[in-house]
Amino acid sequence: MGMTFRTLAEAVGVTPSHIWAIEHGQANPSLDLVVRLARALDLELEVTLRPPIIHGDRRQIDLVHAWVSGYVDRRFSTSGWNTAREVEIIHGRSHGWIDLLAFDRTSGTLLVIEIKTRLDDLGAIERQLGWYERSAMAAARELGWLPRRTISWLLLLATEESDWRLRQNRDAIAPGFRGRQPDMLRLLANPAAQWRSGHGIAMVDPASRRRDWLIRPRLDGRRSAAPYLDYRSAASSLIKA
Repeated sequence: MGMTFRTLAEAVGVTPSHIWAIEHGQANPSLDLVVRLARALDLELEVTLRPPIIHGDRRQIDLVHAWVSGYVDRRFSTSGWNTAREVEIIHGRSHGWIDLLAFDRTSGTLLVIEIKTRLDDLGAIERQLGWYERSAMAAARELGWLPRRTISWLLLLATEESDWRLRQNRDAIAPGFRGRQPDMLRLLANPAAQWRSGHGIAMVDPASRRRDWLIRPRLDGRRSAAPYLDYRSAASSLIKA
């Protein structure tokens, strides 16, 4: 527009050096100054406020989810893994909480664990796990851990409802969730064991005391009924217990 630093500075009431700093990204102008700059430069100013994109909102931690999360945490801790629950991660406008990180110092294996009491949108969960897996290394280092590989697992509350939803989504599960209960138990016993690409998927019953506490979904050949019919029956049973 043929304006010098001095001309623009005089128009908005600041020094030429401040205009230079704004142009070079070295100043933090007030909104009032931005408005004055826009008027002097004959620009239209629009301000858009957007909430952050929330993944795995920590407010979903209801009683049943807390029971399952605590149960999984105890299982890993008693097996010698280091654990951290509700690990906050932020990248740009994306904001989420990893339900559980489990780390084996000897092998350098880091597990990113997402816990669901219901299975609503498998595609969204898979994208969420992918983002968590990419962000987990940095989060682990902040905890003082030095992972050499990252693996992500989806653990579902063991209900007939989740079994039914898994069968309905069998075509989507096959390519993305290649790790199944036998692979996951093998990794728990030997954290240095090889892992096929893709996420792991299994079910859990927070009331179970079995040594092999990861449960195969019906999709993978389990014939027995799930411990709970649905979320409501699980909540009722666990509260009574």
